Amino acid sequence: MSSEIHWFVMYTAPRAEKKVAQRLREKNVEVFLPMITEIRQWSDRKKKVERPLFNGYLFVKTDKARLWESLQVQGAVKFVNFSGDHAIVRQQEIDAIQRIITTGVAVEVETTEIEEGEQVKILGGPLQGFEGECVQKGNQDYFVIRVPSIAQTVMVNVPRKFLEVIG
Repeated sequence: MSSEIHWFVMYTAPRAEKKVAQRLREKNVEVFLPMITEIRQWSDRKKKVERPLFNGYLFVKTDKARLWESLQVQGAVKFVNFSGDHAIVRQQEIDAIQRIITTGVAVEVETTEIEEGEQVKILGGPLQGFEGECVQKGNQDYFVIRVPSIAQTVMVNVPRKFLEVIG
């Protein structure tokens, strides 16, 4: 039984992400639930609301032996599997998502297949120093972080002047 610690992807009941994350933290399980703030417009007012970046998903850092234990909390549904193996997210992707969320830059999540982009380094702005993939969409450049285990891609619009092609 491997006791290696990885980031696994947990699927939760609808709109239960925050509660599940809280319950897991109470059991001393390390959890990452990326949240973004959006402005919602009602007819009479605007309000800032926080919502999960990936609906129905959160990341749990544990070893395989404790996965079952994590699923015992109310609202947890299952861990994402790929052909019989638990999906794992690399620390690199987790770090990138964490940094994007802390900078507060506008983020889009794309669930359709995005073609390969060019390898770039970001030279300025809040994501300066990041290296990764950049794609063009509708005449704009987007820095992308792929999370293949949930078939989602995080996209951040970065002006071309801040990009240096490296690959």
